[in-house]
Amino acid sequence: MADLRRLPNLAALRAFEAAARHGNFSRAAEEIHVTHGAISHQVRALEADLGVALFARHGKRIAITPEGERFAATLRRALGDIAAEADALREGGKQQRLTITALPSFAGRWLAPRLGRFIEQHPELEVMLQSSNHLTDFVREAVDVGIRFGKGGYAGLASEKLMDDYYYPVASPRFNGGKLPKSPARLARGMLLRCEGEPWPPWFQAAGLDLPEPTGGLVFQDSSMLVRAAAEGHGIALARHAIAMTELASGELVRLFDVAIRCPHSYYLVCPPEALQKPQVRAFRQWLFDEVAKLGPP
Repeated sequence: MADLRRLPNLAALRAFEAAARHGNFSRAAEEIHVTHGAISHQVRALEADLGVALFARHGKRIAITPEGERFAATLRRALGDIAAEADALREGGKQQRLTITALPSFAGRWLAPRLGRFIEQHPELEVMLQSSNHLTDFVREAVDVGIRFGKGGYAGLASEKLMDDYYYPVASPRFNGGKLPKSPARLARGMLLRCEGEPWPPWFQAAGLDLPEPTGGLVFQDSSMLVRAAAEGHGIALARHAIAMTELASGELVRLFDVAIRCPHSYYLVCPPEALQKPQVRAFRQWLFDEVAKLGPP
């Protein structure tokens, strides 16, 4: 094994490698942020230490010698190994980040209340949850994984069906002074809250009623706002199971009747195909499907 005590000055080695790669002292000086004279001095000191000329000088022009070429190649490999290992250590020392995107209603009401359990299992991860209604550009927005509510088949993305969802009516137990309808036929139009894109008639049909979509009254763009309005006693909402679970568990809402219909859309876990190789994405995927497996029937 070589005696490391005889290793040449490291600053001189770096100066020589840069000068050899550029074939020019001035460009080597710019890279290392020193003067041209400093590079020249470091190279001459290294030549004196080694007892061999590394460059042939012709006035202001230099040309690397065969001995210099061999030494530069060896030095480049060694410095490359050091740089690669340093990068690996830097990356290993960083806290890994997992960025998730989901619709605001699902992110706030289903995912966020459970994420604490995932973080407890993976304290090495920094988890960022983004909620947005727009389709995510995973590369440009640096998002690892998303949960979408739709029919699947997302171009350019790996997708897995996470779970289905179901609609049924819910209301505050205090609504109408606590006098809640005892049967679907007792639903009055003025009682019904609506959300855009989530019509009542499919549920009416499942309940044996031939009724049109209600008109007038409150109409919401977001399922979460719909559920909160029902919890505050403003009417009866046709709610998605995943969105209403928190209020149902707390008693702020009660479910009306045993009739539920399956949503035409489902929840999908989506990500760029290469993201599936990330350990944090694999861990989140496994945890998410474990959480879904714990759910009972709607």
